[in-house]
This record gives sequence, structure tokens and C-alpha cells, in this order.
Amino acid sequence: MYNLDMKSLNVSEFREQLLALIDKLPPEGVIVTKRGKPVARVLPVRETGKSLIGALKGRLKIRGDILSTGERWNAES
Repeated sequence: MYNLDMKSLNVSEFREQLLALIDKLPPEGVIVTKRGKPVARVLPVRETGKSLIGALKGRLKIRGDILSTGERWNAES
């Protein structure tokens, strides 16, 4: 089932507005209907995780040993 709050267009409206719609496609996408029934959902391409790598470089400060639990233990016991 599709989200009723999501913008929906019939096929002919979609065809007429396609180029403008692509420039300002809402994050939740658009439902395309044919004779009142949903036939497709057009969604924007999501950013990949690659863009997040290094995004916070220089903004965070690491304090202490991030690889330690803070507990001392003896592996031989």
C-alpha cells in the first residue's frame, strides 16, 4: 500500500510535469496512478554511505582509548 499523504499524479500529469518534477522531486517520492490505481513510485536516488566517510574529519575529538572497554583482564586466567 502507498502513503496517502504522498503526492500522486496520474500518468498524463506525470508525463506533462516530468522534467520539472525531476528537478524538485520530494524525498518521499511521487506515486504515479493509472485509472486511479497506483502503478509506480518515483523516488530520488539516495546518497551512498561513501559520502559519509570522512565527513566529520576535524570536527570530532577522540578522548581515551576507543578500542578498550576500560576493564583490565588477564587472558591466562
